[in-house]
Amino acid sequence: MKKIEKKDLWSLEEYAIERANFRRQILAHKRVRRLTLGRHATLFFEDFQTIKYQIQEMLRIEKIFEPQAIDEEIEAYNPLIPDGTNWKATLMFEYPDPSERNQALRNMAGIEHQVWTRVNGFGKNFGKANDDLDRTNDTKTAAVHFLRFEFNTREIDAMKEGENIELGIEHDSLQYKVQLSDPERTSLLQDFD
Repeated sequence: MKKIEKKDLWSLEEYAIERANFRRQILAHKRVRRLTLGRHATLFFEDFQTIKYQIQEMLRIEKIFEPQAIDEEIEAYNPLIPDGTNWKATLMFEYPDPSERNQALRNMAGIEHQVWTRVNGFGKNFGKANDDLDRTNDTKTAAVHFLRFEFNTREIDAMKEGENIELGIEHDSLQYKVQLSDPERTSLLQDFD
C-alpha cells in the first residue's frame, strides 16, 4: 500500500479550503473501518486516507509549515498505514467516568496482546501490539494501543474468496467476538491491494 509523501498533502492554505469536504469523506470512510469489541473497546482500522487526515489535522492544529517538521509528521504516521499483507488498527478503551476507566485499565494488563482475527478455516491470528513502544506496565494497560495483524497469502486469498472473518478479544476481563459485516470486509480487503 502506498505511503504518504509530502506531495500528497495540502498546504495549510489549501487544506483550509478542502477541509470540510475532506472531513465529510473521511468520516464516512471511517464508519466502515470502526469495529466495536464490547461496550468499551473499539478498533479503528487505519489506511492511507485515515492517516492522511490525521497528518493534515496535526499540521493544521500545530500550524506546521516548515518542510523538516512536515517530514517528521509523515515519518511518525506512515508506519500506521498497512503494508499490503496486514491490517493496522488503533485499539481504544473508552469509559466516560475516569475512575471507572482507571480501575478497568488496571484489570486489563496485557489485553493488547489478546486481540485476534480469524479467517474461516484458519487459526486465531493475534495482533502484534505497539511496535513503537510498550504501553503496559506492572499495574495497568494504556487506554490506546496500536495493533498490526499479519496475514499469509493463503489467509488473504481465503478472505478475498469470501470466507468469514471474525475478530475478538480473549482476556480474563473481556471476552468478545464479532464477525465482519460486508461493508467492513469490503473496506478492509482494500488494505491488501
